[in-house]
Amino acid sequence: MDTRERRPGRADPVSPRTTLRARDAFAITIGVVVGAGIFRTPSLIAGASGTEFVMLAAWLAGGALSIIGALCYAELATTYPQAGGDYTYLRRAYGPRLAFLFAWARVSVIQTGSIALLCFIVGDYMAQLYDLGPWSASLYAAAAIIVLTAVNWIGTRHGATVQGWLTVAEIVGVLVIVVAGLLFAPGDVAPVPGAGGDSAIGLILVFVLLTYGGWNEAVYVTSEVRDARTWMPRVLVLSLVAIAVLYLLVNLAYLRVLGLGGMAEHNAVAAELMGRVFGAPGAVLMSAIVIAAALTSANATMITGARSVYAVGRDFPTLGFIGRWDARSGTPRAAIVTQGVLALALVGLGAFARDGFEVAVEYTAPVFWLFFLLVGIALFVLRRREPDRPRPFRVPLYPVLPLLFCATSAYLLYSSLAYTGRGAVVGVAVLAVGGLLLLLLRPAIRTEEILP
Repeated sequence: MDTRERRPGRADPVSPRTTLRARDAFAITIGVVVGAGIFRTPSLIAGASGTEFVMLAAWLAGGALSIIGALCYAELATTYPQAGGDYTYLRRAYGPRLAFLFAWARVSVIQTGSIALLCFIVGDYMAQLYDLGPWSASLYAAAAIIVLTAVNWIGTRHGATVQGWLTVAEIVGVLVIVVAGLLFAPGDVAPVPGAGGDSAIGLILVFVLLTYGGWNEAVYVTSEVRDARTWMPRVLVLSLVAIAVLYLLVNLAYLRVLGLGGMAEHNAVAAELMGRVFGAPGAVLMSAIVIAAALTSANATMITGARSVYAVGRDFPTLGFIGRWDARSGTPRAAIVTQGVLALALVGLGAFARDGFEVAVEYTAPVFWLFFLLVGIALFVLRRREPDRPRPFRVPLYPVLPLLFCATSAYLLYSSLAYTGRGAVVGVAVLAVGGLLLLLLRPAIRTEEILP
């Protein structure tokens, strides 16, 4: 191995280059988290909350728990600044087979479920504009998946500038809700009180933390951020503080105009608020903003998800048909189609449920929290196994905060199984299929994946 010191300014042509600034990483984190969920999950959270205090406290608790998780990820990201993110941490702690199971879960459950739930948001808000009947949301969701799959199959390029402007548009849409609800709500608006009763805390936290979800995706760009060992902890924590404040203001606006009962009654809660404040034009405008935000997030998820499908095809020779890259279009076409079919199947499952979006959440949540728990445990495993490895950032109050992160993840794993329906069962069953594949298939270990 060449041990010569690398000269400044010389880049490894294989490794990712450090081209991102701290503010770019901050924008990416905000853009990933502040998607379309804040326009949809408040309705479900309000329905499970017995009082307004419980609902608002849950949003604050969700922000605090996310920050604790971010501190744990900050230690892992600065200690192992490879591009693989969770895959790298799991592989180091548990070996290649569990890491490949994570890759399978990301392909078949986590990313696919995210695409489906984002497209159900498109469907809920499109149904406000033009109702197609009882299956409106599912039909619009399926149409969105088909169109986005076709666009990505043909081949598309998404510049950082375009994505940045779309992120700005999403945040502007959230701020419009805050301003409309807190400053311009007419005096004759009568919020609907909640029904009272007990609160389903576990279910509430599943949806709250889903809405905060995505911040961990920031670790996938750690290797591309300048001075990442210094800046990534700050990026993760400060972005979540900003998001928590924004989410709290949005929910205060919803409560002021709609009340807890009104929030629970309306799936398209943002459009309902704008309609009450500004009339029909306001509702149409907000629906358009939410649809654009959801399509943007779904398309971005489809792009990254297809690359995950492609990677699994490369790692498992038996599944090599999805691990082919089409040079002409510059896209993994087979992976894109496979992902689209899986997302459509999930939409089909949701079509026969009372709430397709909720089914998509149920499908994704247990698997998501399982691997979050495993990453939290990996922090302890790697500290014990590699005690002399330099750790530029260490989780404060160790081991208390990592234990709290693991306990929260375990509780959310339990809650996502105990308080949800058949969607969770299907998600776990798909993960189990991946476990069977591990018994039958031998993963191919590539040279570049061997970690020092």
